[in-house]
Amino acid sequence: MRQAQKKKEKDKVAIVLMLAFCVIALTSIFTVKSNIDKINENNKDILVSENTKTDKDKDNAANKDKDNSAQASGKIPTVDSLESQGGSQPSDFIKPIKDENASIANPFSMDKLIYSVTLDQYMTHCGIDIAAPEDTQVVAVAAGTVTAVYEDDRYGTSVEITHSNDIVTVYSNLSTAEMVEVGDVVQSGQIIGGVGSTGLFESLEPAHLHFEMLEGGVYINPADHIKF
Repeated sequence: MRQAQKKKEKDKVAIVLMLAFCVIALTSIFTVKSNIDKINENNKDILVSENTKTDKDKDNAANKDKDNSAQASGKIPTVDSLESQGGSQPSDFIKPIKDENASIANPFSMDKLIYSVTLDQYMTHCGIDIAAPEDTQVVAVAAGTVTAVYEDDRYGTSVEITHSNDIVTVYSNLSTAEMVEVGDVVQSGQIIGGVGSTGLFESLEPAHLHFEMLEGGVYINPADHIKF
């Protein structure tokens, strides 16, 4: 009899403990869920804030680029010197080097790969390399306006000249570019620099002029316009 009573008491204690455990478990679940909802809500607010800020930054950056572009184009007006000063016609381009013994070291090659001694790999070549002794005079191939003088990471000291009919010529690997400045109007045959070895991508090759020609922003073969 006593054993039966003790058993009933144990069962009651077990039931009470089980109920208490269930209550604690349910309370924990609701607490965790509430915290998760708060965290998600906070993250949502943060993401919205960051996205809004990013969009504003993009708009500001775009407006800044437009302003800089407008200022740059305003600072360097391209003069159509061919018409105003009676220079050469677009088809009358001359050689960019004043040396009859100058020779082509690497041809223009955008449709097939050629070997680069310096980089020890095959790659395209967007210009013509004209070998000549160091400091041989480099001249403008036609009349135009100097639109850039800069240090190129690949091809060294460079001068860019814009001509009529959307033709641009680039003279790189120069020993110096101090003979011209941005905005200068140059004539066909005017000296703009000297042959050098300032180009990192072609530093293991003999001194030469890396000469590029573009039409409408697209590289074209200078040999199609100049008799080398």
